[in-house]
Amino acid sequence: MLDETSREMNAEQAWCALLSRYNIVHEVEQNGIFHITAAQIKEYKEPRIMAKWDSSESLPSSLKTNNLNILPDSRGSYVIGDFILYQEIPELTERVEQMTQVQLGEYETIDVNNITSEANAINVLVLSGILDDFLEASNTVVTFNGRMGTGYFNFEVDTHRNIKRRISVNNAQCEIDGGFENSNNVVILEAKNVLHKDFHVRQLYYPYRLWKEKVNKPIRLILSVYSNMIYRLFEYRFNTLEDYSSIELIQTKNYSLQDIHISHEDLMGVRRNTVVTKSDNIEETDIPFIQADSVNRLISLLENMENNPMTKEQIMELMEFVERQYDYYVSAGIYLGIFERVIRSRIVKLTRIGELLCRMTYKERQLKLVSLMVEHQIFAIFFDHVIESNGELPTKQQVCDKMRVLNVCGDNETTIGRRASSVLGWLRWIFNLPNLG
Repeated sequence: MLDETSREMNAEQAWCALLSRYNIVHEVEQNGIFHITAAQIKEYKEPRIMAKWDSSESLPSSLKTNNLNILPDSRGSYVIGDFILYQEIPELTERVEQMTQVQLGEYETIDVNNITSEANAINVLVLSGILDDFLEASNTVVTFNGRMGTGYFNFEVDTHRNIKRRISVNNAQCEIDGGFENSNNVVILEAKNVLHKDFHVRQLYYPYRLWKEKVNKPIRLILSVYSNMIYRLFEYRFNTLEDYSSIELIQTKNYSLQDIHISHEDLMGVRRNTVVTKSDNIEETDIPFIQADSVNRLISLLENMENNPMTKEQIMELMEFVERQYDYYVSAGIYLGIFERVIRSRIVKLTRIGELLCRMTYKERQLKLVSLMVEHQIFAIFFDHVIESNGELPTKQQVCDKMRVLNVCGDNETTIGRRASSVLGWLRWIFNLPNLG
């Protein structure tokens, strides 16, 4: 049972305590792995909070610093090592020919502008025919999902020390978002409706090893990411059954449920019709300049906050943010005028503009976000720079120089460089919009 002190710990503090108590870093250095029980973890915090990191960004810094990761090896135990466990999700920069628009039938109970859960996203994936199109199959039907035991299997996994480690799994638990079957294949699908930079390979590998022993048909492994009204589907395979690290991306395709065509003329129209009203000079505003690089992740947070004000802890859990990222993305939303903090509370909610964005079509939403950006002097300046340079983005040095002139974040060179990267990330997002549809 957790004592009062343990209940007040966050995951970072709890992991620091565990690493120290059991000398885990030294044990891994000496022996390659360290076995720990759920009961040992629970002395400090619930294992479901301490051992489930679906994105590498959410790992406590004490684990990151020591290149440590954790895997379940039974229902009541875990193994810790310097394992490489995550697979990067590519940024959405594909050209138009890789985007397929689909039409969903008339359903009163489905609103394509408001698909807010992974379960709803899977339903639409099937009803729209997207899954069949991606698989180049027909009549793919749902046949299984939920939590189940993995059974018994062994595998090898790469490590940061370039030494493969062998792991034995004894009926650990796995959760399958969607299990399907058609005449040719069994399909295992991992669904996301929150955008992260990577995903935990375990979410495909453990279900794959379970069902490989149960069925004769070939198994196809799909990651589905639904965000900003676009489905992104990725198909993976493991080239060697007993090698966790042999994962390979073999195809990807994007699908939209509505018209997403945005032209350069649309962008120019936004620029002409937007009045630049915000200078970002730190002497004139108390809103921090941006440090969030990914507009798509900002949109993902926006979507999940519709009609749902959230605490700091809820946002960090949803987005798998560390505290620094939470500050960056909430501040970025405040910078654009789409988020606001509730006075005297830890609640963040959508502003009227944020609520309006959630009700817009894809095209309306993207163009409104561009408008909110170019209300700021620095984005207006560099928008014009890109147009005048025939689509060439400014260099990071050019952005840094202009930030100094506009006094957007003082004279700290490290801060200027980091925030210049965010400016470039937002500019790339703006001028990539015409490539998507």
